[in-house]
Amino acid sequence: MNVNFQTAEKGGKSATTEWYTPEYIIESLGGKFDLDPCAPKTDWHTANRCFTKDIDGLSKDWEGRVFLNPPYTNPIIKYFVHRLADHDNGIALLYARCDNKMFFEDVFNRAASIKFLCDRIYFLRLDGTRGDRPGCGSVLIAYGKECDKLLQNCNLPGKYISLSNY
Repeated sequence: MNVNFQTAEKGGKSATTEWYTPEYIIESLGGKFDLDPCAPKTDWHTANRCFTKDIDGLSKDWEGRVFLNPPYTNPIIKYFVHRLADHDNGIALLYARCDNKMFFEDVFNRAASIKFLCDRIYFLRLDGTRGDRPGCGSVLIAYGKECDKLLQNCNLPGKYISLSNY
């Protein structure tokens, strides 16, 4: 599947679908993951192996613990979250908008746990400098027992909730 990560034009203002993960999020989850299928660069701090939009992470094999911060647009986001749910070994960072079909099908019914974060995250720009905060809060979602343990031990302020899907 060829994934389109283009920016969207809204009211004459460019709004990106890519929000890059700050390093402190990864550190709070125990350090680098094995794979990031939605990284901005192949040498990003999130994982030992990174797929960029040019590599098309949905079409590649996923191995090990996955960190997923997908583009926040439909239908791309739901394809990546569904793939992570199928892989069952990873943590996703998403908007805390849980009133949609994707959340009911691939998060509430398939994930091990979730953690709603207290504060809005300042995401990064591609050059690594501090960027903007999104219009709503964020949630970390764990798939698999190993990643559930990482999320339980995550020291970021927020509310951890076990979903009892294991």
